[in-house]
Amino acid sequence: MPLVTDAEHLAWLARVEEAILEPALPICDPHHHLWDRDGSRYLLHELLADLDSGHNVVSTVFIECSAMYRADGPEALRPVGETEFVNGVAAMSASGGYGPVRACAGIVGFADLLLGDAVVEVLEAHLAASSRFRGIRHAAGFDPSPDVRNSHTNPPAGLYGLEDFRRGFARLAPLGLSFEAWQYHHQLPQLTDLARAFPETTIILNHFSGPLGIGPYEGHAEAIFSQWREDLAELARCPNVVAKLGGLVMPINGFGFHKRSEPATSEELAAATGNWYRHALECFGVDRCMFESNFPVDKASCSYAVLWNSFKRLASGYSSAEKAALFRETAERVYRIVP
Repeated sequence: MPLVTDAEHLAWLARVEEAILEPALPICDPHHHLWDRDGSRYLLHELLADLDSGHNVVSTVFIECSAMYRADGPEALRPVGETEFVNGVAAMSASGGYGPVRACAGIVGFADLLLGDAVVEVLEAHLAASSRFRGIRHAAGFDPSPDVRNSHTNPPAGLYGLEDFRRGFARLAPLGLSFEAWQYHHQLPQLTDLARAFPETTIILNHFSGPLGIGPYEGHAEAIFSQWREDLAELARCPNVVAKLGGLVMPINGFGFHKRSEPATSEELAAATGNWYRHALECFGVDRCMFESNFPVDKASCSYAVLWNSFKRLASGYSSAEKAALFRETAERVYRIVP
């Protein structure tokens, strides 16, 4: 359904209320954003409203989204402003004045890895800006169709294979930094090649590699899933790759939940997306998987409470130890968050 304002959208989401499943289960949400732009605001108070919706979220990780870049100074260093901004939010949360959750306990920013060796200055500036800084995301989502929007970084085709990019990428591991991999489903083999070339670099797969269900991909879900299954299994053979499980109900995924007159329930979400989750878990195992909200992007389709209920439904057959890994321990280990 068409939505105009944040307030209207919140009213729409409120049409579905559910009892919280396993409310005591500790959660680290390893993927959310913060921004204030284009009439949409999602800052600490909006984040806390979602975190306080009933699930036991104890920590979170911020992922870059081109927010609050510096307005001046060298172009390459302007993204450091985002880390400075988020570190301030993390300090607010760490004060205890906003409840026990440790919001933005880990921070992932942007540096243009196409700078090659020169990117070191940017990486070191991020590290100097925050002790919470953990890695870089240089989004690679590229599709030739005009119906599919490319990533906000405006990447060229084949980004992961470019010589300059790889020279910049090689600078991550020596500084103890990880890489967030965000690209579309048909680009998975490119990521596998990158992971094999840099086995010492921890790579975190975002959003199941963005399976597309719009434009030329609409109506081809079965064929896309079939190829993705093979490609993901090949990627999982790289021990340096871990997977975030979420980010699958964005409008680009083609499920259409955001168009409905009523939001989806957790049962509907689990039924529609469960095959993707089950295959990823089979390939990577619980020690290399972590559930993620991708809020507020996935908020287009469902509320925070409903989304995490859907994850708990999908994990219902797992043991307590396995759930602990999926909901908290894998994320806090990968992002080096000390409980």
